[in-house]
Amino acid sequence: MRYVIIGSSAAGINAIRELRKIDKDGEIILVSKDEHIYSRCILHQYLCGERTLERLNFAEKDFEKVYDVNWMKGRESISLRPKEHILVLDGNEEIKYGKLLIATGSHTFIPPIKGLSEADNYIGFRNIDDIEVLKEVPKTAKNIVVLGSGLIGIDCAAGYLHMGVKVTLVDFAGWLLNRQLDERAAKTYIDAFKENGVEQYYGVGVNEVHVKDGKIYEIELSDGKVLPCDYFVVTAGVRSNVEFLQDSGLELSKFGLVYDETGKTSDPDVYGAGDVSGTSPIWPVAVKEGMVAAANMAGKKEKMTDFFASKSTMSFLGIHTMSLGTVTPPDDTYRVDVYDKDGVYKKVVSKDGIIVGALLQGDLAYGGVLQQMIARKIDVRKVKKPLFEIDYSDFFHERTNLEFAYDL
Repeated sequence: MRYVIIGSSAAGINAIRELRKIDKDGEIILVSKDEHIYSRCILHQYLCGERTLERLNFAEKDFEKVYDVNWMKGRESISLRPKEHILVLDGNEEIKYGKLLIATGSHTFIPPIKGLSEADNYIGFRNIDDIEVLKEVPKTAKNIVVLGSGLIGIDCAAGYLHMGVKVTLVDFAGWLLNRQLDERAAKTYIDAFKENGVEQYYGVGVNEVHVKDGKIYEIELSDGKVLPCDYFVVTAGVRSNVEFLQDSGLELSKFGLVYDETGKTSDPDVYGAGDVSGTSPIWPVAVKEGMVAAANMAGKKEKMTDFFASKSTMSFLGIHTMSLGTVTPPDDTYRVDVYDKDGVYKKVVSKDGIIVGALLQGDLAYGGVLQQMIARKIDVRKVKKPLFEIDYSDFFHERTNLEFAYDL
């Protein structure tokens, strides 16, 4: 069997690992625009100099040899003919495949802001090429405005903190990391970034950028406020890399490539994983999707069974946080339990007794207990002791016959 993988990030690399576990002899071809394997989650550490390019690599040394992979580096996929099992690369080179995994990820969406098309001092924050440009920015710019305060936007702001520039965050959302945090947990980071000199504006958008001689020199917010800006970084949105699939006949949604819980697309020999779906931009989900798709490509039946597809862990300015599922209940039919004391914030959201979301900030030790409650589908309404006082001993008891029993 010839397996072709497009994309060398979390989904693609972990798919290759899984394929080689199952199929020791199959041919594996990796096609990627990138010439290096690197984690996008820690690009900000490369920006500020904490890590080298080599230390961004999350794969084994000599990855190609370890997994017997033919890696076609710096190559772009331009079209796909599923009926013929042919992937077409730049230069019109055609590759025949038996099974194909599309893990092409996503790219920054540049919004149609008035004046932006006239400027050249703006960029996205998505890949290593973007960071190479952004590393040079502090040599000529002093006021950097970052549009978007999601994980990528916060990564960018954190990367610039000690580089002698002023960073301003702008987001239409009511607070930073709006998808992962509630307002209370977000405030901890907002205050910490403020103490580190980051100016922040929430609940506003960017109406226009003012340009002179091809350079942005200030931006105008939707509330009329004008901010100085020497360089503009867009992190507010992404689009799936599915342009090369437009004439393929594969099912696409408005977000990206459509595939099921096994990774299979509308074509039985084509699979998808990771950001290319446009619905799950979280690293652990991309990893698991890549592994599940690879298993099914190799004939081993597996499905995505994760309870929380939106699990995130983060650490900015020494503040550690874990976010699971729905952290802001949409209505009053949800139960919310909160512990907030001495810099530690814990929150559990449940529906009909079953946990649907949780937040931990300042101390993640409770995460193990949460995982036990989630895995066992424990009805928190029946828990016999205060929810945040549960520990591992509450889950594991020995009966008289030395068998382990669960009790709460």
